[in-house]
Parts: sequence; structure tokens; C-alpha cells
Amino acid sequence: MKLKSSLLSLAAAFALVAHSHAGDGKWGDLFNGKDVDNWHNPYDWGEVKIVGNEIHLTANKKFFLVTNKKYSDFVFEGEILLPEGKANSGFMFRCHAQKNKVFGYQAEVDGSDRRWSGGIYDEGRRRWLWPAKKGNSKDEAALARLEESNAHFANPKVRNAFKRNGWNKYRITCKGDSLKVEVNGVVTADYNDSVDAKGHIAIQHHGEKGQTYKFRNLRIKELKWGFGPLQPCKPHCSVGRLGRFPREQAGSVRIAPRRRTRQRQRRRQGPHRHPASRRERPDLQIP
Repeated sequence: MKLKSSLLSLAAAFALVAHSHAGDGKWGDLFNGKDVDNWHNPYDWGEVKIVGNEIHLTANKKFFLVTNKKYSDFVFEGEILLPEGKANSGFMFRCHAQKNKVFGYQAEVDGSDRRWSGGIYDEGRRRWLWPAKKGNSKDEAALARLEESNAHFANPKVRNAFKRNGWNKYRITCKGDSLKVEVNGVVTADYNDSVDAKGHIAIQHHGEKGQTYKFRNLRIKELKWGFGPLQPCKPHCSVGRLGRFPREQAGSVRIAPRRRTRQRQRRRQGPHRHPASRRERPDLQIP
């Protein structure tokens, strides 16, 4: 019975600490409507203008405007308006920037009749992850889900989530290896990949000569994952509360031996509560 009770106590303890929660930070604007001091252009070309509350990108070759800061787990939101005619763009996330080069995850903005907006493209590396594309994708895990991912984008709800001639709102959520993309409230990608855990946010001009890509309402909320506070244990439970542990040990569980706990209880209760003790009752005869 003692073993069973201890196991039940242990299981209850882990049930209390095993659930994780997001210590969500506050929303922060990536663009203040006045300047792009929090951004940089790693390319030798590309024009960046501020028009009202919008960022306008114009160029004759592909380039990206990149945040100075890197982000790990977060929720990002941004809106984009594609130019008329042939156009393609994307929101890069957890990406990497070098001289005249940006690579990494991209939430696709597809202005063509293919309608893969909201898909995940690995810019400069493995290419299409979700949906996969035969002859293009260089990732085995992506190709293993070729039929599934293509069927997903054939769904009318997903296929028509993007409005070709209007503003479109993207929401990108990254938690560990979970990558989720939403376009105008429709989940277009819910994919797991662990290649990049941290990187920049970037917005793209695809390189169509003289075309202008417009972006607005760019903001981000960083997520910090940990363990929630524990509730006080019942009297029979010997699991220490989370608040008693150093901060770096948050989430750990301590099980105190029952015998030692009872000994401490006897000491706290004092001699007047245990008159049967030989030390406290000299007249007590013990055979």
C-alpha cells in the first residue's frame, strides 16, 4: 500500500508540473510608421520608402529588408499588398542574412494561379517544404508528404484564402519545431521542422522590374515557455511546491520520504503531545 501511495503521489506531482504555458510577452511594433531603424538591407541594391504607415520596396532584382534582431519563439503578424501583374513575395522568419544573401524559412505570398500562398518555402536551401513539389523539394520529410500537402492546397478554403488584389494579413507562429502559418485567418501550414530555431524576420521584393511591394502593420509577440505554478499539496502529499526551488530548477519535483516527514512532524509537535515516549516518561516501564 505504501508503494502504491507513493506512486500515486508521484503521478499527481508530474501531472501538476508537466503542463507548459506561454509566458506571452507584449505585442511590439516592428515598424513605427516613421523609420526603419530596426531593419537593414543586406543587399547592394533595393529601394526602401516609407509612405504613410507603409513600407514600400522597389527594385529590379530580388532583395529582402531584414530585422536587426533575431527571434526564436514568437507570433508575428503582417500585411502585404502585391503589385498588379506578375508578382511573388514572402515573409521570412527565423532566417539568416549575409552580404547580398538571405536564406531560411519563408511564408509564401503567391500571386499566380497556382495559389500556394501561406505555404512554407526554404529559401536558398531545400526549397518547398509545404506543399512539397516533385522535382523541386530537396527534403525527404517534405517529399514523404507530397500527396497530403498538395491535397491540402487543393482545398477551396485554403486555395482561396489569399486575396490577389487586396491587402492580406499573415500570422506566423513558431514554438520549438512547430511552424504555423495563417492567411486571413485560414491555417495554410502547420508543419514541424527543426533546422532553424532562431533567426531574423524579413520582407521580400521578388525582383520584378519597377514593381513596388507594400507592407504594413508589422508586429511581433515573443513567447517564453516554462512551467506553470503549482497549487498547495494536500496534507498527505509530500511533493515540494515549485516556489521552494531555485529558479533554474523550476519544473523539478521533490519527493520526501514518508518516514523522515513523520519524524519531523513528531519533533514539531513537542514532548507534551507524545507522553508515551520513554525519554519523556521516566516512570514508564518497558519490558
